[in-house]
Amino acid sequence: MPPSRRTLLAVLAGTLLTSCRAPAGSGPAEGAPTPSAAPSPPRPPAAASTGTGTSSTTSAAGTPVSADPPPGGADRAVAGDLAGQAGRSALVARYGQAEPTSWGFDAPGVVSRLPDGGRAIALTFDACGGPQGSGYDGALIDFLRERRVPATLFLNSRWIDANLPAFRALAADPLFEIADHGTRHCPLSVTGRSAYDIPGTRDVGEVVDEITGNRAKLTGLLGHPPRFFRSGTAYLDDVAARIITDLGQRFAGFTVNGDGGATFSPAEVHSTVAAAPAGSIVLAHMNHPAGGTAAGIAAAVPELLAAGHHFVRLSEGAP
Repeated sequence: MPPSRRTLLAVLAGTLLTSCRAPAGSGPAEGAPTPSAAPSPPRPPAAASTGTGTSSTTSAAGTPVSADPPPGGADRAVAGDLAGQAGRSALVARYGQAEPTSWGFDAPGVVSRLPDGGRAIALTFDACGGPQGSGYDGALIDFLRERRVPATLFLNSRWIDANLPAFRALAADPLFEIADHGTRHCPLSVTGRSAYDIPGTRDVGEVVDEITGNRAKLTGLLGHPPRFFRSGTAYLDDVAARIITDLGQRFAGFTVNGDGGATFSPAEVHSTVAAAPAGSIVLAHMNHPAGGTAAGIAAAVPELLAAGHHFVRLSEGAP
């Protein structure tokens, strides 16, 4: 009999799974998804159907945030690795024969907008990593800090490795919530499907590795696991969606594609984001400083505030 979800969650606590092969890609292929079924599409429409020492601070929710790994190291790592391997095997046993019935931005448990009843908007920014995707948009982050605009940052494992000082500063800033953008930036498939020429995970084991490899990194750095996950390209199938739920995370989709995979001009980002309705989750990028995202966001945010909207982290808007 397959193990229960309670059992899976128990053995998966402290998972330390890693994966080493990074998919090739550059430009928009490493960026955000675009709401089209075809790989390598043209620019999308705006809306989708869908160190040393320890630095710490306290989040808006009162939770301590550590920018360096907590003490206690090797024994915890070994125990966590053993538990993670057991949990991986359990998930492979549960879902190894499951056939997906959907592929795209929507699947069971995907959070694609905030609950109704307010004028909140969640700004989310992906940092995809890789040879063409490990930049850091300091102008964007500086603007958010100057205006005290909260945001949720989806960081890929490769981006963290390439930008560790910046990561530590972001993690120590209670304005931002850190989320999981995967280990290799793969679309999340149990059958190897690709999106925008980026190869997807090939089976259940690779789905688990993609989620938990970067989650283990973030847990070690932050002192707590990230709550939200978004795959590379934001594509997933429905089997992968159930695996995410069993792992105790929530998959963050999007309502508005704010920068077209970091390909939009400042004017395009401005017009797209400024038109976001209440309850939107806006997807954009913080790893392409030469793009139009920073200038477009800087133009759109004052207009949204003037219209009566306010900004929240995902954990505040989608608890």
